Amino acid sequence: MLGVSAETVYSGAPARGPRARARALGPPLAVVAAGAAAAAIVLWGDPTTPGGPLPVCPTKAFFGIDCPGCGALRMLYSLLHGDLPAALRYNAVTVVVLGLLAWSFAAWTTGRWRGRWVRSWLHWRWTPAVAGVVLAVWFVVRNLPFAPFTALYV
Repeated sequence: MLGVSAETVYSGAPARGPRARARALGPPLAVVAAGAAAAAIVLWGDPTTPGGPLPVCPTKAFFGIDCPGCGALRMLYSLLHGDLPAALRYNAVTVVVLGLLAWSFAAWTTGRWRGRWVRSWLHWRWTPAVAGVVLAVWFVVRNLPFAPFTALYV
């Protein structure tokens, strides 16, 4: 954690003073900056246009099937343009995952600010098993070769 121990950040006391706040909010701000850079690259690359600079999913390219993440760049591009129906069309599960990641990011940032852990969905006992089952079912369902599942192809 960039030379700062977890005990310093999660001491139980809120971050007071500019140095403590900077130490507490530095990593979340770095994540926001990286996310903004990734969003700018997706906007610049326009993954909805075939043959663009952004890479094609290797699973789709090599095996001809949709992986659970196929369509995620196009989904993000649609969300950045405010087109939720198109985003859901490209990859509905990833839209939900982005919401869950926003929740966990908010909990992490709040915890760093307050000086104590804030529970989120990541702390639930069955999160790994449920996430694995959802991704496996999504992988199978979106590759079924008959209607209505063929509508999930991207």
